[in-house]
Amino acid sequence: MNQLDALKQVTTVVADTGDFRQLGAYRPQDATTNPSLILKAVQKADYAPLLQESVERWRGRALDEIMDRLIVRFGCEILSLIPGRVSTEVDARLSFDTMATVTRGERIIDLYRAEGVDTARVLIKIAATWEGIEAARILEERGIHTNLTLLFSPVQAVSCGAARVQLISPFVGRIYDWYKKQAGAQWDEAAMAGANDPGVQSVRQIYQYYKHFGIRTEVMGASFRNIGQITALAGCDLLTIAPELLAQLAAAEGPLERALDPASAKDLELQPVQYDEPGFRYALNADAMATEKLAEGIRAFAADAAKLEQMVLAA
Repeated sequence: MNQLDALKQVTTVVADTGDFRQLGAYRPQDATTNPSLILKAVQKADYAPLLQESVERWRGRALDEIMDRLIVRFGCEILSLIPGRVSTEVDARLSFDTMATVTRGERIIDLYRAEGVDTARVLIKIAATWEGIEAARILEERGIHTNLTLLFSPVQAVSCGAARVQLISPFVGRIYDWYKKQAGAQWDEAAMAGANDPGVQSVRQIYQYYKHFGIRTEVMGASFRNIGQITALAGCDLLTIAPELLAQLAAAEGPLERALDPASAKDLELQPVQYDEPGFRYALNADAMATEKLAEGIRAFAADAAKLEQMVLAA
């Protein structure tokens, strides 16, 4: 048995891509997208007609509406190829505007519904700022499920759990990147691999907290740099993996042991934590890595959304 098939026995495998034509080879349950992935896809010849068709069909509408219709078109194509859910992201430039995020999330759901999609198969993806988490709380109360992304710290995870969001996406690889950069020449790759990887440790801490206290929010590790990070989180609720790493797992033979287990989390001695808005902002501010990576992630997604808009305007 290859390691991808072994991983699927203990974890729901999710494809992290806008290139939906790659999905058939790996048979993931779910799929996630973001502006960067869709921008990457539409620059390929295979997807240029899809961009052109979407623009032609909705020409004359507001640019933000055309953008939402384009990402929903990608989502519909993905849903035709997988049995589970797709995550579709709200414009990152709304990350600090709760009600604008709610409005945009509801519109995305309406667009999926108009295409005949069962909206239980759609997660609205939102950056895990204080405002984003509050928007997710409102959407969840209205029956719209959410995926909180750009998540780097326990304070974000605890607040997402309190908001009863459906799913969170802690970013393993970007946490790893930050600590590696900080260490510079002192970084020991072998010593910091697998279970010692700081990104892996962050997800394990969040997973254990959720399972210990019976928080129903799903944990989906994301943003991997190597398959060692993935195998060290085998047993996590979900893992969203880029096609290149899915291919490596499919090519790798050998045993894969479950690393995370909800039963063992019950036996840990943990104290419950809760945050109001000032407490959240202070705790996040105290975590330099999480503060920097959250801001960097929002900037990057916003920049790629702007580039995608330029392609739409030029089409």
